[in-house]
Amino acid sequence: QVQLQESGPGLVKPSQTLSLTCTVSGGSITTDYYYWSWIRQPPGKGLEWMGAIAYSGSTYYSPSLKSRTSIARDTSKNQFTLHLSSVTPEDTAVYYCARNPPGEPLGSYDSWGQGTQVTVSS
Repeated sequence: QVQLQESGPGLVKPSQTLSLTCTVSGGSITTDYYYWSWIRQPPGKGLEWMGAIAYSGSTYYSPSLKSRTSIARDTSKNQFTLHLSSVTPEDTAVYYCARNPPGEPLGSYDSWGQGTQVTVSS
């Protein structure tokens, strides 16, 4: 059974870059046609899909965040990372990594990490 675990700083200053890592166990991020997504939920708001990296290494981003978002992977560690630049307090949220099953829309997930709170504040 695949497991995902987010890690990274809980506090980031405005204008800095937020970097989070998702470590995957029980399955490879490079096989079986899965996609791997980052999603966030600001306080009092719904879930927002931010972007994804495919088993092939191709990346896809939300149009509203594309200019500030980068997703990469380290296949030797079975990890994928999120970088969000020029953060503001509006980027305060719980950040999740999740797996997208093959053949399903990128808004469909079959496994989630537990989530990590990130606060943007000086």
